[in-house]
Amino acid sequence: MDAARPKSERPRKQRRLVAGVIAAALISCGVLGLMVLKPAAPTVERGLVLIDTVKRGSMLRQVRGVGTLVPEEIRWIASRTAGRVDRVLLRPGAAVTEESVILVLTNPEVEQAAANADSQLTAVEAELVNLNVTLEREVLAAESALASARAEREQSRLRAELNEELFKQGLLSSVDYKLSRVNAEHAGTRFEIEEKRFKFARDSIAPQLAVKQAEVSRLRAQAKLRHDELASLSVRAGMRGVLQILPVEIGSQVQTGVNLARVADPTRLKAQIRIAETQTRDIQVGQRVTVDTRNGVIEGDVERIDPSVQASTVAVDVRLSGELPRGARPDLSIEGVIEIERLDNVLYVTRPAFGQESGAVGLFKLEADGVHASLTRVMLGRSSVSLVEIVDGVQPGDRVILSDMSQWSAHERIQLQ
Repeated sequence: MDAARPKSERPRKQRRLVAGVIAAALISCGVLGLMVLKPAAPTVERGLVLIDTVKRGSMLRQVRGVGTLVPEEIRWIASRTAGRVDRVLLRPGAAVTEESVILVLTNPEVEQAAANADSQLTAVEAELVNLNVTLEREVLAAESALASARAEREQSRLRAELNEELFKQGLLSSVDYKLSRVNAEHAGTRFEIEEKRFKFARDSIAPQLAVKQAEVSRLRAQAKLRHDELASLSVRAGMRGVLQILPVEIGSQVQTGVNLARVADPTRLKAQIRIAETQTRDIQVGQRVTVDTRNGVIEGDVERIDPSVQASTVAVDVRLSGELPRGARPDLSIEGVIEIERLDNVLYVTRPAFGQESGAVGLFKLEADGVHASLTRVMLGRSSVSLVEIVDGVQPGDRVILSDMSQWSAHERIQLQ
């Protein structure tokens, strides 16, 4: 049986205690190290993001919109009367002149109305001629009666003078002398009446003829109106250009005022582009515009800005100053860029996929190693079609990610690979 050795147990316990303290210290250091370490940055594929460098210099502010070419001169031809489409002589695309007949309508009522108007006009014109003859005859009769009254007055006056001499010589009785004087006065009175009657007959010709002439004029205008309606059954272009739209077919029944055709001058076109309502505040008449027709580029300037908003856009009319490219025609789709202003000595960068003009946006700025990017608050200024002004947050030469990084907005740092 072995004897116990108490002295050998004490060093072993000391060694175990030291080892436990050292292990506890190592574990504490590990925990503290893990607590101090930052979370691992998420990895983003470099080829999937757009990176651009912040620059300082001149920036041209522009706004872009899409639209169409529209004719400066358009004529809608409306029906002046109801009718049925009997013939269609021209189809859209045909060149027309002022007298080109596009289609023919039929309406028996219009034809009958024109014939009735002609009959009424002929009748009242005959009445006017007859009235003129009657009035002239009455004037002649009054003039004849006046001449007879004048002759009778002269004869009565001479007879009265002769009887006065005979009465003075005692060769004529006083009764005969007085009768001759009465006859002379009667003849003078009758002459005055016939003279007034003649003047009245002569002066009344014009008023009576004017009344009848007014009726003739009224019926003549009515007849002209009916004939114009009859002529309008042959629908004419009314201007030189190209027939664009013909919304009716043979046999269609149309009412008064219905649009039958549209004619436009294809040689005189303007651009009408639609700009987002948020980008129109700086647009002014006279600003330069570049219009891309896909077949060529035309220069122009802003001619008119529509005061109303439709579908969140504003229509801007552009007067074209350059020569139209081949294939330019009404309703051709175009793209227009309006030059607002030129900004000198400003910070700018390619416009990011998010963020509003004159607002703050979070952009990931690449660090010096080119691998990591930190989220940075950037203040944007005035914007253009593809560029935006930088007010604060980055410096010239900084590289920023412009793609939509909203899915990583919760991270302060990302890693590119």
